[in-house]
Amino acid sequence: MARPINSVRKITRVGRAKSFSVVIPAAMIRQIGWREKQRVIVKRVSRGFLIIDAKTKKKLKAKKKK
Repeated sequence: MARPINSVRKITRVGRAKSFSVVIPAAMIRQIGWREKQRVIVKRVSRGFLIIDAKTKKKLKAKKKK
């Protein structure tokens, strides 16, 4: 039986306080089809952040061929 995914996460410091990170459960990443080292865009929105997939040249070329 799979464990339930807790949506509450902690913010941790990376390096010398220049960056912060939040660990996202692997199951959530698999659900949206993202991979390790994938490029994403982080935007500031009211009351939080929005993380979306970065449109790369390879993806744009693949869409044009279809």
